[in-house]
Amino acid sequence: MQRRHARLGWIRNAITAVGLALATASAAGAEGGRLVILGEGGARGPAPTVATDIEVEITGPVARVQVVQRFRNPGDAWVEAIYEFPLPEKAAVDTLRMVVGRRIVEGQIREKTQARVEYQEAARQGKRASLVEQKRPDVFTTSLANVGPREEIEIAIEYQQTLDYRDGRFSLRLPLTVAPRYGDGSPAPTARWSGPAGAAFGTVVAGAFAPGAFSAGRSGAPAVAPVEIRVDLDAGMPLREVVSPSHAVHVSRGVGESYAVELAETAPADCDFTLEWEPEAGHVPHAAFWVEPHGAHLYGLLMVVPPRHPDAGHRLDREVVFVIDTSGSMNGPSIEQARRALLWALERLDSRDRFNVIEFNSRHTQLFPEPVAASAQRREQARRWVSKLSAGGGTDMAPALAAALTDAGAPVDVRQVVFITDGAVGNETLLFAAIQAELGRSRLFTVGIGSAPNGHFMRKAAQWGRGSFTFVQGLDEVATRMEALFAQLEKPVLKDLEMHWSHDDAVEAWPPRLPDLYWGEPLVLAARLPDLGGELQVDGWQGDAPWGFEVGVEADAFATGVHQLWARRKIESLLDSVLEGADPEAVREEVVALGIEHHLVTRHTSLVAVDVTPTAPPDANVEARRVPSLLPAGWQGTRLPSTATASSVLRLLGAIGLGAGAWLRRRSSSRRAHIDPGVHPRHGASGGGGRP
Repeated sequence: MQRRHARLGWIRNAITAVGLALATASAAGAEGGRLVILGEGGARGPAPTVATDIEVEITGPVARVQVVQRFRNPGDAWVEAIYEFPLPEKAAVDTLRMVVGRRIVEGQIREKTQARVEYQEAARQGKRASLVEQKRPDVFTTSLANVGPREEIEIAIEYQQTLDYRDGRFSLRLPLTVAPRYGDGSPAPTARWSGPAGAAFGTVVAGAFAPGAFSAGRSGAPAVAPVEIRVDLDAGMPLREVVSPSHAVHVSRGVGESYAVELAETAPADCDFTLEWEPEAGHVPHAAFWVEPHGAHLYGLLMVVPPRHPDAGHRLDREVVFVIDTSGSMNGPSIEQARRALLWALERLDSRDRFNVIEFNSRHTQLFPEPVAASAQRREQARRWVSKLSAGGGTDMAPALAAALTDAGAPVDVRQVVFITDGAVGNETLLFAAIQAELGRSRLFTVGIGSAPNGHFMRKAAQWGRGSFTFVQGLDEVATRMEALFAQLEKPVLKDLEMHWSHDDAVEAWPPRLPDLYWGEPLVLAARLPDLGGELQVDGWQGDAPWGFEVGVEADAFATGVHQLWARRKIESLLDSVLEGADPEAVREEVVALGIEHHLVTRHTSLVAVDVTPTAPPDANVEARRVPSLLPAGWQGTRLPSTATASSVLRLLGAIGLGAGAWLRRRSSSRRAHIDPGVHPRHGASGGGGRP
């Protein structure tokens, strides 16, 4: 009998949960672009709103970023707000502040499990608490416990990152939204913690990549998660221009070589922000070194910029395999960008080159059985084929990668794979392992398409593939971005690079394995040094000729956060080593130690802030609400396999699920009351004050 009731209870809960999730997903698209929470008895209410202010301070090649988020609880209930937000995959997150009125609570780095325990214990005691956890290298979660009725709480997170430099231009990219990803495989979260009076509650929407966690928005509707951005730029050199290809900005000249940049108007957080600046001719240093003392060590960040235009070198004979993502997430402007980028690339092929084209979604298709000579006839055949490609289906990337990396061994100077995608996948680790195992003599170059590509996957895939990452944000950028990429690919490469420090044993530099370099790309190293002085020698090959340079390790300037950038790079390399067979537990222990020493959020450490004063009343019935993120611009109307369903169907299925769950609950409760008179059909055992 008990087993039968247990089965009925499990079925009842499953049906109710499915109905709740479906109805919530329907509501997200039906209520003007805002996530609607469904509670017991079908009660509705909006999720807490959030606004974001971002302030950036740039000194040389380092950006210090402060993200301030304001949470507001518009209802009469005590709530827990759960919000996922994106950060650059190279970000070193080190600071958390919670501000309530005049009270400021600073976050502390803890081992991840310990931080979660401290947060949950504070939440149970009715205290305000905040927890910042890394879900992925470029996706972080903020949880905020015990937000009172009508209350606003401010959360500030700070991080630093190195800037990108390519072909004479510096750039900063700030991700502002998290795109849903195919094949994420994340389990639905269970109850997070039990509130006062034993009330248990969990996240309403299962997983950040579930449909209801995103809000599609609509024309003319108020911006969800509006964002303000301000940048103080001190590049340390005269600049020719400062522009943003993604947003309208105001740029004003400050003292000396400094600039102030602001958004022209408040923008919705549905498109990554990009800022670029180009030094005046002749003002880019050949080498620069920034240092910072921390603890018993000296930390340095070295940037070496090779000549922008080589004086010698022949055009390489190449085999190029183009891979284009035609999955459902590429629907709309993204597939148009991808087609245009690929058509432009086909025009750059030389008759001496060999090439092939592969498109993939739920399955992959090759234009030719194997790479062919790039004759005029073959290029025209490829152009016609590419022009007809459309988006739809899943994102099964691994078979397409394997096909692209398959090398028939044709006698060419270099073999290059150009991968055009938004990177909307959740199985990055498996894909990195596949790239490492199958790369061979190929080099992988990723081209990010769309308003919010998966930057972590794109950069790491290029890193494992010993290539580079190019970001194309709009149709008007396709020609310039692809021209710059192919100008690099057609020029001699610096390969098999090795570095030698004059006091080798005392220096720990990351990355330890140098990538291949194309003209216009810098070599950036983070190192822990015993002191200043000495030399760094870098040797490699330019085509068939040896190549090298030597630079003195002397400080050009002091900068803050260099030690954390070094630690971030070491942590990244440690986590990568697991793919190469390192002991995961030994890596975890080392990452925890580095995270605590350098005060960083990592895969194994988190930031937790607890206000010691209890605020929620003992009998508060706290609800957990997920704050929605906007879908990336251009995703409106997109149908994702396994997630996208018509809203009318969702409403119907949700109603059926909720109705069936309620009927089973009443039936089960009445049976229990008949069998055991001491159990009330609504409130459970005598003396219980929790939720039914």
